[in-house]
Amino acid sequence: MPRRFSRPLLRLAAAGLLGLSAAGCVIGEEFRHGYVIDEAAVAQVKPGISAEQVLQLLGTPSTVSTVGNKSWYYISQNTKRTVMFLGERQQDQRVLAVYFNQGFKVERVAIYGEQDGRVFDFISRTTPTSGGEQAFLGQLLRGLTRFEPFRNAQ
Repeated sequence: MPRRFSRPLLRLAAAGLLGLSAAGCVIGEEFRHGYVIDEAAVAQVKPGISAEQVLQLLGTPSTVSTVGNKSWYYISQNTKRTVMFLGERQQDQRVLAVYFNQGFKVERVAIYGEQDGRVFDFISRTTPTSGGEQAFLGQLLRGLTRFEPFRNAQ
């Protein structure tokens, strides 16, 4: 008699173990990449302060402009992975932009992100006008997530 009960019990234990191991793979994880925007530090960056003061308040920028106006960009990205071992999906991306004048004093500050699929400035609550700056910000917000280095490689 004990032998008859051991097979169904063994199958039940195996199914339970398989179910528990599969449930461990469905845990969602959230990740923060890049610069974490500190609202208190951003509030201290006022027009007229020097680039050195900006470095002390915000730290080293993620990237700087090399052509045209002098701008520093701090890039922050939040991603989420719903299933273990699969790729991450972007949830939110923000770009803190600090614009300088010719004397390397802060001219203005903006935090860009996407709202309803369009580039949006969360400080002035406006959508930037067309031009080189918007194209660059659009590339930062959209292009980085679609980077496929081996797509055309054969």
